[in-house]
Amino acid sequence: MSGVSIDDVARNSGVAKTTIYRHWPSRSALLIDACSRIGGPQAVPDKGNFGGDLRVLTTTVAEQLRTAAWPAVLPSIIDAAERDSEIAAMQSALHEGNMAPFYAIIERAKERGEIPSDRPAADLIAATLGPLFYRRWFSKETIDDRFVDTVIDAVVKTAIESGTQGAAAADAKSTQPSPARRSGRQKSR
Repeated sequence: MSGVSIDDVARNSGVAKTTIYRHWPSRSALLIDACSRIGGPQAVPDKGNFGGDLRVLTTTVAEQLRTAAWPAVLPSIIDAAERDSEIAAMQSALHEGNMAPFYAIIERAKERGEIPSDRPAADLIAATLGPLFYRRWFSKETIDDRFVDTVIDAVVKTAIESGTQGAAAADAKSTQPSPARRSGRQKSR
């Protein structure tokens, strides 16, 4: 995106710069309009359980990462958002819209009692999408069905087990003396 200029757009489109500026008052406005048309949020699935819903959303994102146009542009949008507050606002809105279905299925799973209510949705989403994005942009490894299934299974297991393990760890921690007590030292005040 840093290499996009109104001059280039005018030259490549065969449209006068004045016409472009009539529709978009700035380069940022043009880029925001173009980028806001990239993809869109998925519908919120309801397969009857968290695992099924997560599978629908995640396999769709994985397929898009393999075939859609937006994965090639997203790193440039994120980079431009670091320097342009208008693009940052657009990127934030796109992100929020694209993550909304994930938040919805997690909240519904909490309401159904499938996952603990104190499990942060953002953590589950990061655990789900982080590995896919890592493969797409960093390791360049294949995002195949086996990998996607492995990620989904791990996130579902973590989501379900986090409530029981978290409670057990908190109980164990509360019954253990502090390091100062174990050594017989008390903190002076």
